[in-house]
Amino acid sequence: MPETYSLYFHIPFCRHRCAYCDFNTYAGQEASIPRYIQALCAEIRLIGECRGRLKVGTIFFGGGTPSLLTAAQFDEILQKIYLYFDVDSQAEISLEANPGTVSPGSLTDLRAAGFNRISYGVQSANPEELRMLERIHSYREVIDAFKWSRRAGFDNLNMDLIYGLPGQGLESWQTTVKLVTGLGPEHISAYALTLEHGTPFGRWAARGLLTIPDPDMAATQYEWTTELLDSLGYGLYEISNWCQPGHECRHNLQYWRNLEYLGLGAGAHGYADGCRYSNVLRIKSYIDRLSNSSDDDIKFPLSPAAVNQHRNTARENMQETMLTGLRLTREGISATGFQNRYGTGLTSAFGKEIEKLTAVGLLEWSGDCLRLTVRGRLIGNQVFLEFVN
Repeated sequence: MPETYSLYFHIPFCRHRCAYCDFNTYAGQEASIPRYIQALCAEIRLIGECRGRLKVGTIFFGGGTPSLLTAAQFDEILQKIYLYFDVDSQAEISLEANPGTVSPGSLTDLRAAGFNRISYGVQSANPEELRMLERIHSYREVIDAFKWSRRAGFDNLNMDLIYGLPGQGLESWQTTVKLVTGLGPEHISAYALTLEHGTPFGRWAARGLLTIPDPDMAATQYEWTTELLDSLGYGLYEISNWCQPGHECRHNLQYWRNLEYLGLGAGAHGYADGCRYSNVLRIKSYIDRLSNSSDDDIKFPLSPAAVNQHRNTARENMQETMLTGLRLTREGISATGFQNRYGTGLTSAFGKEIEKLTAVGLLEWSGDCLRLTVRGRLIGNQVFLEFVN
């Protein structure tokens, strides 16, 4: 059976760069969008022609704010994808969107173009928290975006939320979660705020101008969220992701199962043929590299935009499988699947680490599968570190 790939496209444009964001995004460069699309289509052709219409199961447009592009621009990109890749008829095609950048007409057009899943960056329902995060939307716009999405025919919607904000109490977080679940999305992602180096939030915190988030409060918020969502029929299937039955994000499952995906666009990352790579960050540099490229510049999975690459060792592949697979709270890592994939047993490769972590109650066996315990989910990063030495 041929390998099924996922495609990730990075759309780095934003109207405003939020103070907590450390993604590869740029504000005020919307004039470059048409040339960026041309470059993206060129990269699609160059990569697609390498291996003769590779089979694709999921397509994801992330950013940035991909919803700044028009449906016609997305249709141009998608048609190029269909031309050079064998896209499954039931492929999951996702778009990240800011609630303040969509309209009834744009959503109808996006659905007609082939999108069947939208992930909205909601973050909070609290106006003060939205201002602190420098989000450009209001919660009223979240409600409108959700309503318009349903009318346009979208039946697979995700809401992204952030907890553990500076000064955020349990009650404020509970209000956000209750309002969002009241809308009835199929999927909810909730991430603890991290103060990333190089962001305004990181700099302000270092200078004492921003309250450091309380990790104990964040843990309480997380535990409460898990209990509430479980009672509402949302299953926790990954540390930070809950869904109604059958609505797991198939694209992200490709990452968490450490399977192959191709990253296209400025700053995109990919993993294929045992090679991890990333593209040049700057929009202009990306456009220039693709504008001046030829078919001779390709060595799959690398396009002319690639600036970093690393070919994994067998040990590194196994380590990465542990780091990503253990994030899957129900599925975990199958000992049989690990053996079949790597030709060595799970306990042979990581016996000491597994014994240590199960002894202290952070990992457990569920039949053939190794997975995090409930306690292990709260300190997952400490668990993962055991497998990278």
